[in-house]
Amino acid sequence: MPCGIYGDHLRVELVREHCATIEKAMTQIAELGAADTPNWNQLVRWIQTKDEHAQKIQDQLQSYWLAQRVKEPKAGDDEAMGTYVRQLMLQHRMMVAAMKCKQTTDVANVGALRKALDQFAEAYFSADDLKKIKHIQEHG
Repeated sequence: MPCGIYGDHLRVELVREHCATIEKAMTQIAELGAADTPNWNQLVRWIQTKDEHAQKIQDQLQSYWLAQRVKEPKAGDDEAMGTYVRQLMLQHRMMVAAMKCKQTTDVANVGALRKALDQFAEAYFSADDLKKIKHIQEHG
């Protein structure tokens, strides 16, 4: 992704959309799988959708956040290093939760992914940016 073209706020919202799609897919998979005569074609489509959106989250974490946006601070800045380590930890937590979303239909994994995303946003964005993000979420 070329530098300066994509916005960090939008990347967070895209992950939220992927989470909503994954959760919907998990619900549909459970409903279709519980049917007396499951519609196997629909079931396969929802499984593919769930897995594709989880993979998109993992791809974005790697190619956008880890490769371009989360940067190691200069030596000696202990506060910045603490923030950096927290951001990396939360990125890893999201990566693992997305992987678990591919492996299961447990919506708790989507909840863990959303929680880690919210925590990452708090660790990455300024207080003013967080207010803007919340306003966008509430008012579109």
